[in-house]
Amino acid sequence: MSKKIVIAGAGIGGLCAALALAKRGFEVAVYEQSIHLGEVGTGLQLSPNAMHVLKTLGVADEVKAKAFSPTSAVMRHYQTGKKYFTVPLGDTATQKYGADYLHIHRADLHSALQHACEKLNVSIHLGRTIHNYQHTPQNLASHSLASNKLTPHKLAIQFENSESLEADVLIGADGIKSKVQSCMLGQTPAKFTGQVAWRGVVEANKLPKGLIKHNANLWVGPGKHFVSYYLRGGNLVNFVAIQERTDWQQESWNEPGDISELRDTFAGWHPEVTELLTATESCFLWALFDRQPLQQWTDRNVALLGDACHPMLPFLAQGAAMAIEDSYALAHCLANENDTQIALKAYQAIRLTRTRNIQLGARKNASLYHMSSPIEQVKLAILSGLSIIGLSDKVAANKLDFIYAYNIVEQLN
Repeated sequence: MSKKIVIAGAGIGGLCAALALAKRGFEVAVYEQSIHLGEVGTGLQLSPNAMHVLKTLGVADEVKAKAFSPTSAVMRHYQTGKKYFTVPLGDTATQKYGADYLHIHRADLHSALQHACEKLNVSIHLGRTIHNYQHTPQNLASHSLASNKLTPHKLAIQFENSESLEADVLIGADGIKSKVQSCMLGQTPAKFTGQVAWRGVVEANKLPKGLIKHNANLWVGPGKHFVSYYLRGGNLVNFVAIQERTDWQQESWNEPGDISELRDTFAGWHPEVTELLTATESCFLWALFDRQPLQQWTDRNVALLGDACHPMLPFLAQGAAMAIEDSYALAHCLANENDTQIALKAYQAIRLTRTRNIQLGARKNASLYHMSSPIEQVKLAILSGLSIIGLSDKVAANKLDFIYAYNIVEQLN
């Protein structure tokens, strides 16, 4: 009999996991605390390591049709525009890594995953927050579940309204403030990085023609950096602006930012940045908190996924990609091992080291981008010098290979 799997969270990680599991024949139900299904209206980067999974899950064509393929990733000086390095993407990345590198609106990726899930009869329940879980009948009384009869070896999953249900497996894909993680491990500390991120999207037709190059554009300066790239076939431009400051510590994707304050913050930067912000009508602002990599992701027949177990700072653009990789590994392990506890331990073993390395790598990039120490300034000077003789591009590309060249589908098959 197929296992009944419950997933907490219908974000990108939760829906990708639901799709991967449903394709393996599992009965899957997803519970999402929001009353509306969707994602914040900003972009993300899908590198080849993520696209390998999406292709296997059958959604790569729909994703590519809604996305934008950048020509290169380019890092530049915030005022002069001088290039520190250029990493070829587009067809070059596809040939090198065997999959595309794309920029996509979060809502478009989310929609593609949702439609694929619905075709496989994955049930998605909105306005339902999973609050707690228990493994055995003996412990029910302490969690106000004594009135429910629990089948042996099943999980009792409790919602915030005190309703409950049974399942064979629970996957916590409920984000950085995961209630499943809290139930498993208690509260895990988060440290404010002293940085905030502004996000926004601008219609490309509101910008001077040719202003934004067809690249993943990274501008680096003292205490700040700015990223921009196209979405939806070039019809939208997404930006992320990072600033070092300590007076804002609200960790929320939905908090409106002050667009005038954002423009003032990046005044004096290259016109490609300032003119983009001039055309921007609204933005979001959230504080960046860092968390130490977890050493435990599982608790018998419960496991964590995505930001619930390895929240990433945005400085390697791998948050969504790591959740997508997690999803494939999780479904593979559960499909190939009948003992759920052994399967989930195997999933953790496959994913722990890779996600930890990328989590820590993203942390290190912040200081380089912001010229925040003499050492980092020297590194940028070296890159600038190497760019003159054409070597900085190769150095930058090689540093990304351990991320982009990884193909979890091949690794596990």
